[in-house]
Amino acid sequence: MIYDFLSDYYPWIKSLHVISVIAWMAGLFYLPRLFVYHTEEVGQGNATDTLFQKMELKLLRVIMNPAMIATWIFGILLALTPGVVDWAAFWPYSKLVGILGMTWFHHWLGKRRKEFLAGTNTLTGRQYRLMNEVPTVLLVIIVVSVIARPW
Repeated sequence: MIYDFLSDYYPWIKSLHVISVIAWMAGLFYLPRLFVYHTEEVGQGNATDTLFQKMELKLLRVIMNPAMIATWIFGILLALTPGVVDWAAFWPYSKLVGILGMTWFHHWLGKRRKEFLAGTNTLTGRQYRLMNEVPTVLLVIIVVSVIARPW
């Protein structure tokens, strides 16, 4: 019964999954960039610091967290849809590694936001720029795993 539902609504579930991923990725790309500017251009305890903290919080809580949850929910539904995933192949597992990495990075960003809130950020703008490459690498792994399936 559930499998009939998943099969019947597969295009809708897939569409919602892609929309969720796009929203999540936008946040994963933008929040580290905000951290770069926050680190390099903003002091602590002033109005701009408060503004950046508010923007970072809203981005994380209003866009990124719901998008990550929706991505996971719709992704699991896709994985449960009959005929969508060949569990004997390697690609679902390489995709899963990428997704777990993306989820780790999301939570890593959340911890960094709390450091800004507490005034204990120790990372530099350069370090945030380097970390901003993490979602790009993971995105490549995920997309190549699903579309090209080279392994």
